[in-house]
Amino acid sequence: MVRVAVTGAGGFIGHHLVRALKNKGYWVRGIDIKKPLFSESEADEFILTDLREKVYFQKLFEDIDEIYSLASDVGGVGHLSRWNYEIIHNNLEIDLNTLRLALNSKGKKILYVSSACVYPIYKQNIQEIVLLKEEDAIPADPEGAYGWEKLVSERMFIHAAQDKGINIRIARPQNVYGPEEIFEGGREKVIGALCRKVALAEKDGEIEVWGDGKQRRSFCYVKDLVEGLIELMNSNNSEPLNISSDEDISIEELVHLLNKISEKT
Repeated sequence: MVRVAVTGAGGFIGHHLVRALKNKGYWVRGIDIKKPLFSESEADEFILTDLREKVYFQKLFEDIDEIYSLASDVGGVGHLSRWNYEIIHNNLEIDLNTLRLALNSKGKKILYVSSACVYPIYKQNIQEIVLLKEEDAIPADPEGAYGWEKLVSERMFIHAAQDKGINIRIARPQNVYGPEEIFEGGREKVIGALCRKVALAEKDGEIEVWGDGKQRRSFCYVKDLVEGLIELMNSNNSEPLNISSDEDISIEELVHLLNKISEKT
């Protein structure tokens, strides 16, 4: 039986990934600073630990075949635009410690979950449809501190593969949504935040959105994403890879769609 570790297993995507891996017959160790909010983890073992701390002597991956690295200080636009230093500091500590532990565990495969925030901001804040290709990340102008940290960590994993022989995969998800997604508290993403705002708005009222609402985004259902992560792990692709939908929608169109759904319920 393949033994897998998922860091960030208490988070939205990590929780769904653990469930998908268990359904496929893997033995799974969940690792996070917290457990999932809305339902019990299905991991065979769940270790509560802070990957920002010195974990060099922990044997989190010693008996593990594959590592999915999802642990991250992340949230919606409000959170990411407010806590720049904390986000860079926390996520660099998490990624450095995860990689150190992986390098101490020979023969492992590790999949690093990056973000579409690594792409230049000028390609994302326009109304025109722009298909983001993996090579567009360079020359760099990422989205905020979170995007810069993700891009730096991608390079760290790539150079570890080149210099240390570690077997890596890198995924760049875009705007993930689905059941058990948080919708309040400051860390909610686009879909969760808009669902809350639409649900609480008065009839014929207004809601506030970031930007002018004309920005177009591609969204990925969480169960599709985790299937993509598992397929990527089992592939021979060691270059960064986008995982998302081939459709896009503007934030304004999304609000109107959610409003129609709200009116029917």
